Amino acid sequence: MESEKIKIYTEDSRYLGIAAREDIHRQGHWHQTFHCWFISRRDGKTWIHLQLRSGAKKDFPYLFDITAAGHILSTETVADGVREVKEELGIAVEFEDLVPLGIIKDQIHQAGFIDNEHCHNFLYRVNENSDLRFELQIEEVTGMVSAEFQAFSDLCKGKRERIAVEGFEIEGDGTVERLTKTISKNDLVPHSSSYLEQVAIRIQQVLEKDGFLK
Repeated sequence: MESEKIKIYTEDSRYLGIAAREDIHRQGHWHQTFHCWFISRRDGKTWIHLQLRSGAKKDFPYLFDITAAGHILSTETVADGVREVKEELGIAVEFEDLVPLGIIKDQIHQAGFIDNEHCHNFLYRVNENSDLRFELQIEEVTGMVSAEFQAFSDLCKGKRERIAVEGFEIEGDGTVERLTKTISKNDLVPHSSSYLEQVAIRIQQVLEKDGFLK
């Protein structure tokens, strides 16, 4: 199987060329990604939705992460990144329905894995009390949970150590089990603290402006 081809950049976003995905993470090239965060209103509260990465994933299995995200391929525009939502979650959204949160740098450096990203972040606001019906791409995502947004924001900013999440997980035999637990930052994909803090701040700014955060 041919490796994905992705555009690479300098840290200050100057275009350098195209590289294979595995080379990008081995050599630490800066590249662009698409991140989409789902927010909903239910029972008078504002919730943020996190995916549980599949245990089959090479990187960060069984950790909670952005609602839907992925690399922007060399042949794609940022708008094309919306395909990740449909592929991973089974939910079709239009790019025009997303609220841009701007580009936020993120760095994850581990042994043999150097991830330097210019993350194009977007917010998707689910209609109040809508019944979200996820059809997960189980090779990528094995569950979905929601957390009160303010609690998640406090976790991202280091103001609290643990938060409650609730949702579901798909077991290896295909059965769906309810998932209720408390998680810490150690249960999240290890995005940089500055990235998570900026995400929380920018989402809150949009929600307050639009009266979505009550």
